[in-house]
Amino acid sequence: MKFVNKTDENYTIIQGWVSILANTLLFGLKYWAGAATGSVALIADAWHSLTDTISSVIVIVSGKVSQMPADDDHPFGHGRADLISSVIIGVLLSFIGFEFIIESIAQLKGGEKVIFGKVAIIVTIISIIINEMLTQFAFWAGRKMDSPLLKADGWHHRTDALSSVVVLIGIFLGKYFWWIDGALGLIIAGMIFYAAYEILRDAINRLLGEIPDDELILKIHKITADLNFDVCPHHFHMHKYGNHIEMTFHILLAPELSLEQAHDQANLIEKDIRDKLDIEATIHMEPTNKPGLKNHLSKKK
Repeated sequence: MKFVNKTDENYTIIQGWVSILANTLLFGLKYWAGAATGSVALIADAWHSLTDTISSVIVIVSGKVSQMPADDDHPFGHGRADLISSVIIGVLLSFIGFEFIIESIAQLKGGEKVIFGKVAIIVTIISIIINEMLTQFAFWAGRKMDSPLLKADGWHHRTDALSSVVVLIGIFLGKYFWWIDGALGLIIAGMIFYAAYEILRDAINRLLGEIPDDELILKIHKITADLNFDVCPHHFHMHKYGNHIEMTFHILLAPELSLEQAHDQANLIEKDIRDKLDIEATIHMEPTNKPGLKNHLSKKK
């Protein structure tokens, strides 16, 4: 059984290193511009970029771990390492958002007007362009690998790009409203919190477990039908470990079948599911004359 996909690992590492280099550069530029103007919003944006760098380090490390093959301690592989890393990114974003809510409120209480210059405009536009490019690349790699971790990293880049758009708007409005910088800080913090919520929701749902969708269940029924087995697959459970999927379900068999015959039918179904859907199935066999079974199945329908 194989759990390692070298192409997937390469996508993860390339995306991670590109993000690290780009966001380290953006952190330096935005922090310099923020310090020069005294803007909380620009400095918050800079730290948002630095969290992108940190999350990308996590992407690379977890990408390596998640592609490790199964061993005695982890018989289903290490694929859920990317979900754990997504939770870490989500929590990290939450802390950053909370910190800038505090700083933005302090800026509003101080009542000081921030004067933005051309440098702030140029740096912010560069940030928007680079982060949107990083976003598209992360989403593309995430779709290709079906990786929640890369999708989470993509959302992180997207919120950084959107926060820079908000900052750019604020720069042009800053000369009219003294409170604009503090308000922008609060808006960016809200964006960070929303990104954290989306990332944590997806990762936690998948860690808790998912039910197979109707399309997948229909494919299982078709496989059994193509084998000319009238076994009524039911009671499905699915467990995802990165790109590796384990599924268990029940089938109905005639009670007069021998143990060997029942095993052969279940084995053929498992093999077809493995070959056609790349899913490792484990089947529980039940006799058709089991008391109360028909009533149970009718309720399920």
